[in-house]
Amino acid sequence: MPAEPQTRGIRGAYLLSSTVELQPEQTLDWQLVTDTNLDQAQVVARCRQAQDPHAAENARTAVANSTQQLRQLVAAADGCQTSGDEVTTAHHFANVLFNVMRGGTFMTDHRLPMADFSAHVAIHNHAAAKRHAEFLAALPAELERSDLLARVTALEDPDLTRIATSYLPLTFSRRHGDPSRPWNKFSIRLRDTQGQRRLAYEGNWRDIFQNWEALCLSYPEFLDAAIAKFLNASTADGYNPYRITQAGIEWEEPDPEDPWSSIGYWGDHQVVYLLKLLEWSARLHPSRLAGSLRPASFSYADVPYRISEYDDLRRDPRNTITFAADYNKSISSRVESMGADGRLLIAPDGNVQHANLSEKLLVLVLVRLTNFIPGGGIWMNTQRPEWNDANNALVGYGVSVVTLNYLRRLLAFVQDSVWPMLGAAPVSVSATVVDLAEQVGAALDRHKDALAHPDFDAQKRRTLVDDLSTAGANYRRNLYEDGLSAAKPVEASTLQSLFATALEFVDHSLRANRRSDHLFHAYNLLEFREEAAALELHHLPEMLEGQVAALSSGLLSAGEVVQLLEAMRNSAIFREDLHTYLLYPDRQLPGFLARNVISQTAWENCPLFEDMIAKGEHRLVQRDAAGDARFHADLVDGEALDRVLTELANDPVWAAAMSDAADQVRAVYEEVFNHRAFTGRSGGMFGFEGLGCVYWHMVAKLLLAVQENLVAAQVAGSPDAPALIEAYYDVRAGLGFNHTPETFGAFPTDPYSHTPGHSGAQQPGMTGQVKEEILTRLGELGVQFSDGQVALNPTFLRAAEFNASATDFDYVDLAGNAQTLSLPENALAFTLTGVPIVYQRVKGASEHVVYRGKDLDIATTQTGTNLNTETSNALLQRINKIHHIVVKLGDEFSFLD
Repeated sequence: MPAEPQTRGIRGAYLLSSTVELQPEQTLDWQLVTDTNLDQAQVVARCRQAQDPHAAENARTAVANSTQQLRQLVAAADGCQTSGDEVTTAHHFANVLFNVMRGGTFMTDHRLPMADFSAHVAIHNHAAAKRHAEFLAALPAELERSDLLARVTALEDPDLTRIATSYLPLTFSRRHGDPSRPWNKFSIRLRDTQGQRRLAYEGNWRDIFQNWEALCLSYPEFLDAAIAKFLNASTADGYNPYRITQAGIEWEEPDPEDPWSSIGYWGDHQVVYLLKLLEWSARLHPSRLAGSLRPASFSYADVPYRISEYDDLRRDPRNTITFAADYNKSISSRVESMGADGRLLIAPDGNVQHANLSEKLLVLVLVRLTNFIPGGGIWMNTQRPEWNDANNALVGYGVSVVTLNYLRRLLAFVQDSVWPMLGAAPVSVSATVVDLAEQVGAALDRHKDALAHPDFDAQKRRTLVDDLSTAGANYRRNLYEDGLSAAKPVEASTLQSLFATALEFVDHSLRANRRSDHLFHAYNLLEFREEAAALELHHLPEMLEGQVAALSSGLLSAGEVVQLLEAMRNSAIFREDLHTYLLYPDRQLPGFLARNVISQTAWENCPLFEDMIAKGEHRLVQRDAAGDARFHADLVDGEALDRVLTELANDPVWAAAMSDAADQVRAVYEEVFNHRAFTGRSGGMFGFEGLGCVYWHMVAKLLLAVQENLVAAQVAGSPDAPALIEAYYDVRAGLGFNHTPETFGAFPTDPYSHTPGHSGAQQPGMTGQVKEEILTRLGELGVQFSDGQVALNPTFLRAAEFNASATDFDYVDLAGNAQTLSLPENALAFTLTGVPIVYQRVKGASEHVVYRGKDLDIATTQTGTNLNTETSNALLQRINKIHHIVVKLGDEFSFLD
């Protein structure tokens, strides 16, 4: 086959053919030299490299160096473990690898590069960089994060403090996307034009914050930076922009030339992702969380979207956001003059509008409550689906029980752990937000009597929704026209009372969404009735997402959790061959000829149809040769139907008839197609997150939810704890790394996105599943954080995890050097914030030994498995003072067979 050095209109291919015979234990390797993604000068240099007589050796050396560098990155993020279960530890390494590939990682522990920080300040706020040019120029090459923040805080500049607090010197991050999906893009840019590693990150909001959650457990000092980045980019109308980068935020803009172009807000992102970060902050750094409640140190993103008035939302809930094009141009002008901070909400004095954490939490919660549908969930009326974007057609008429579950957990967390930090003194909050809080609180108080019944009736539901949605519309109108008004004091007791009332309503609605088979609804459909001012709800089939959210909510007792898990195991979402769970029950879709059939009853109830057929008018309906009545094939959606109805209304032949029959025709059309109940890809496709599909990220979310309930049951001494341990390992047994390559259809140790019903696992690596499994692995190993201290209590670890014989543990220390630690028999090892932790089974009482010193000559032995404050601080701050810790697990620990 002749070589073709040029492409001429068809795809190229690289073909290498050879016949070889290998002896047992013999290996064969070869090297390919490519010139992809290179400019002309680089191609010439690559050709010279290939002609070098030492090219093969140089390539092997480069591969070995790259492998070692990759291992260092993964090891620093706690990816190295050794145990008697090699598959589990290999899978953990892969999870950490892909987690840092998605969200990035840190190269120098908690030390910050000051040259990059100074450039970062200049990108975000030109004026702040100019005001503090002398300060920035005098900074050393590197500073510990805590040292930089102390210096910046002393300058008392809110802009510089905000920028420093949210600074994240991440590298290795790449914008991800499955290339097989046409709406995704994939970007890998790891080095600059000089060949130096780039400090940069880019990701969709929901992706990158998930990965940072797991990453920050290895680099805890950056947790409040991730929280600040989140809060600084959330909007005053309660949502977040689409994408976040080191240079700020980005939002989608309408593009008539791009069929994939659209705008909108994901309603769930603000709740669950921030909640998880705040929960970790309360465990790791409670004083920092408390210190954020009063100072106005966070900003608001100023996204040029305008959410419609309530009447318009109700009239057309699928088209609810207007893009303010002129305002978007003014934002671009601000960016030119200010820097990236020009995309933030600006106060009347021309500076960035700042708010405290208390106000931020209020906005987040109150906006959800203004979209609260009692007995239903949170109204999805911002043109975007939630976590599972295969449910994209739920937008508008969909009501999310899923988000209501996470809102419940957020309300309880803030009520129990955050508001008490305020003490008795009032807190300052924008008067605009206070007014919204008062209107929402009053609306809920007026309807408390309805909580005495199992569910709201349609009329009372509509009345409360009218009150809450009107309050939300009033708030948005004031915000869009005048911005946020000056702050006023609010009593902490007022906030606690509001959240307590909201929690009552949320719990009531969640209980109303429990099905007779003990499963929970995930999403409902709403239907406004104007003639009697009512709001009806219609249930959708069960979904795994709804069960996971219910398990995560904190609503259920341990016994109810066991009952729900048993119901799931016996439900239509359990897939027997893979011993795991589908996103939703598989079902047989109607064939082509079974669709678009008007029932005889509907036909007879609308005499217009027969009249049209008799007169040869086929723009609306027609009969096929078999006698079945159908709508015209061009009527692909409601808009197409309305266009034809308008044409007929303007046709003298049909004008009189259409004035009486148009609404009836629309009703028959909806009866035939039931567009309102169409969920999207989830209801009509079979790949990606379609029918018959296992979505491994959601199964991992299930695993984490079960583990959270298991740990809570053990802490409470619940008799249901053993059943939860069994349920946990039953869910875990279905994950890919427990399968053979034959059943999984791929390398089992690698994480994969999904498994369709018709093939093996698809889309390796770049999945949010990795974050959940990093967290569950920490839980299995008994790593616990509370009030800034570390405990190591493996209460449901399997005995097989301990190596039966002595072995070595290879890891990378905090200085970046490869190290080996010798382990005795009956031991395992992992790293926590870069420090090796060794578990050893022993007889007698438990104790732990902390080894320090260059020659391990300093060893401190303490009873139990809870680390003291000094040791905990050294771990959490990644201070290179501890060589390793040996935890001797005594008789009080029993391990599963």
